[in-house]
Amino acid sequence: MWTAGRMSNAKNLLGLGVSLYFWGLMDLTTSVLSGSAGPLSEREEDHLSDKQHQRMKRSWVWNQFFVLEEYTGTDPLYVGKLHSDMDRGDGSIKYILSGEGAGIVFTIDDTTGDIHAIQRLDREERSQYTLRAQALDRRTGRPMEPESEFIIKIQDINDNEPKFLDGPYVASVPEMSPVGTSVIQVTATDADDPTYGNSARVVYSILQGQPYFSVDSRTGLIRTALMNMDREAKEYYEVIIQAKDMGGQLGGLAGTTTVNITLSDVNDNPPRFPQKESVYSRGRLLLLKIRRKGLKAYGSMCLMLDLFFSPQPLSFESKKSYTLKVEGANPHLEMRFLNLGPFRDTTTIHISVEDVDEPPVFEPSFYFVEVPEDVEIGTTIQIISAKDPDLTNNSIRYSIDRSSDPGRFFYVDITSGALMTARPLDREDVSWHNITVLAMELNNPSQVGNVSATVKVLDVNDNAPEFARFYEAFVCENAKAGQLIQTVSAIDQDDPQEGQHFYYSLAPEAANNPNFTLRDNQDNTAWILTRRSGFRQHEQNMFYLPILISDNGRPMLSSTGTLTVHVCSCDDDGMVMSCTAEAYVLPVSLSRGALIAILTCIFVLLVLVLLILSMRRHRKQPYVIDEEENIHENIVRYDDEGGGEEDTEAFDIAAMWNPREAQLVVKNRQDMLPEIESLSRYVPQTCMMDNNVHNYVLAKLYEADMDLWAPPFDSVQTYMFEGNGSVAESLSSLQSVTTDSDQSYDYLTDWGPRFKKLAEMYGATDNSGPLW
Repeated sequence: MWTAGRMSNAKNLLGLGVSLYFWGLMDLTTSVLSGSAGPLSEREEDHLSDKQHQRMKRSWVWNQFFVLEEYTGTDPLYVGKLHSDMDRGDGSIKYILSGEGAGIVFTIDDTTGDIHAIQRLDREERSQYTLRAQALDRRTGRPMEPESEFIIKIQDINDNEPKFLDGPYVASVPEMSPVGTSVIQVTATDADDPTYGNSARVVYSILQGQPYFSVDSRTGLIRTALMNMDREAKEYYEVIIQAKDMGGQLGGLAGTTTVNITLSDVNDNPPRFPQKESVYSRGRLLLLKIRRKGLKAYGSMCLMLDLFFSPQPLSFESKKSYTLKVEGANPHLEMRFLNLGPFRDTTTIHISVEDVDEPPVFEPSFYFVEVPEDVEIGTTIQIISAKDPDLTNNSIRYSIDRSSDPGRFFYVDITSGALMTARPLDREDVSWHNITVLAMELNNPSQVGNVSATVKVLDVNDNAPEFARFYEAFVCENAKAGQLIQTVSAIDQDDPQEGQHFYYSLAPEAANNPNFTLRDNQDNTAWILTRRSGFRQHEQNMFYLPILISDNGRPMLSSTGTLTVHVCSCDDDGMVMSCTAEAYVLPVSLSRGALIAILTCIFVLLVLVLLILSMRRHRKQPYVIDEEENIHENIVRYDDEGGGEEDTEAFDIAAMWNPREAQLVVKNRQDMLPEIESLSRYVPQTCMMDNNVHNYVLAKLYEADMDLWAPPFDSVQTYMFEGNGSVAESLSSLQSVTTDSDQSYDYLTDWGPRFKKLAEMYGATDNSGPLW
């Protein structure tokens, strides 16, 4: 039979220096005295009080041991003793301990059965251990007792202070709150055993924050303790709360937390302006300060007054000063503070408008222009107008924001604001233009105004209708007259207001076509019908039918489309079988001799053709040049001579006076890159007569942009070989003055009357008359 005992601390409990052991069958009162048995139930206590003089034998509840935590001694802590009834004390019994913590936390003397704790125990980490004990025969290893389970419970000591797990705390309470108003409840937890002693019994107290606040010692609820706490006097409070265990007794452990309390505002102060009259000249936005201690929910410290009370903005030029009377009132009132009123105040504001340099202003503020797409370059389509709103009325310079007109279709006159076309307009390419015109003050370029101008390009009938797609029709050899072989339709890039309507007819050269006819359906489509029957592939396998398509525009435009008609072999149901003409087979095959004769004739004809071509080539070949002769040194002489101003055949000088006719006469030369072609044909002649240089320059600029071969300069000629590096030396006449005295120009008199004036200028003498 298993028995167990615990050695109580006699020095602490009984004052004795001996160890007490309790065996399996012993007196209950003795076990209560030692404190090693398990706790008594209420029934056992009543039974003990009724029969306290009667001895009672019962089985000992031995399967629980108790040991204090946090042992700090140097020797192992004695826990208890295991004993078997079969143990005679001769060491023949071996005790074995297993289970939780066996050999690591707890050890057993295998001879005596004494149990010791060899590590520091912490109840907060683990409150009990479950172990198993067994008694073996030391010699044979045979179990002497059945294995039995028991528990070692760790008894708590006060080794943990209370902690505020949610701290620090933040709370708020309205100002002027009555005494006892709840603010916030704080809670501290203690890790010690709440069922054992007072180790976990927490008591709250306030260390900092009196006399404004108090705390309930049992619940930790914080309340106001002072009346009429004013937020305007003090808004923030830092309260420190202490939680102490052991019921607050001496020796208990304590923890603290901080509670930050803010007094929230109530409407207990009326608004007041610091000045009864104010003068401002800051501009458009005015800031008025009101002396009112209340905030946010009941009124703002500042009033923002925007002076755009009317649709008209402030203008120094129209009105230089204003006088306003402003009233500040708080609509959120509390009845308990009405005696502090009135809750409104007034002030007078004198506003002086300062003059600033403003950008130019456009009138109107938006432009919408409609212009036909065939308008000529340089045509003024709108006058853009802006003015300086300041009293100085500075001059304005106009320009176009090129980001709004990347194609450079328009140009604005820098001084007049005339919006003109700079390139041809095409509605089919770009139908709307949204450009931005800038206006800049001449004396202050930083002041720039802008206006949007929308240009709608109106449609002009400048595109002829054409087939919607390529049409190809098929007609059967067995087709009958009047049979439909194709339906055609057309498209037109123009967009007339009355809608598109196309007219179809056969071209004049096919008006009397014997094979096909056309029927206009009056719905922008037309039918192609056969006029006869009896089509044959071997006679003609393909027809080309020209169709004239006209629109309803003004002027009416038309184009000719060709319909290709293939003659095909079809079955009885009209299904196409083959559209390829079959080779015509002679009924009688040719003999070999006939074929040889035909081939011989063909060969002879080819030889004759080659001979004729060769003779023509030799006839056109130029004279043979000696191989040793350098062709680059040949000098080609011409017998004709230019006629000067009288020669009107080589160059018509009248073209210089009429630029419109110049382009009809001048032809491009093939031996040099083309120069900038005169674009005056784009400029109306009336503009030239009025010296309107802008239109002329715009036309020239457009031609230069369109000409990919034009040089990036005007009327500047460069020479590669000139000066000292040239064999011909300098061609310039700048240095010819130094050699005039050494050179004779008498030969000019031999050139005839046409060069008489030139001979007189260079001092050439003429023997025929006096020298002038």
